[in-house]
Amino acid sequence: MGKAKTQPFKKEFAFGNEQLVQFFITEERQQDSQDIIAKYPDRVPVVAERYTKSDLPEMEKKKFLVPRDMSVGQFIHILSGRLHLAPGKALFVFVKNTLPQTSSLIESVYDSYKDDDGFLYMCYSSEKTFGCHHLS
Repeated sequence: MGKAKTQPFKKEFAFGNEQLVQFFITEERQQDSQDIIAKYPDRVPVVAERYTKSDLPEMEKKKFLVPRDMSVGQFIHILSGRLHLAPGKALFVFVKNTLPQTSSLIESVYDSYKDDDGFLYMCYSSEKTFGCHHLS
């Protein structure tokens, strides 16, 4: 029996009037996330990208394996360090048009908002501007 063909899967990241369109191969992304979770069951796969209108720099690394028991606030602190933000510079993360509470555990955010491909998509900005969400 032949191998099933994978079809490109279009995902849009919208933030305000901007849209970042990326093409993924769904089955491969699903397999990637399943492999990651099987190998690291205490972590979740997260993709964090900069809001295009943000004055913040792009991070070289966009994929993270985040401990399930880490709070959103702790993850924001890690992102702030990676971005070399000045002390006191605000950083916000958005997941599907929501601003998760900093006290929320990543596991809870992942369970509520993970994409069909098994990844949790976040975007970061220095402003609390709603509208960043991941459309399937």
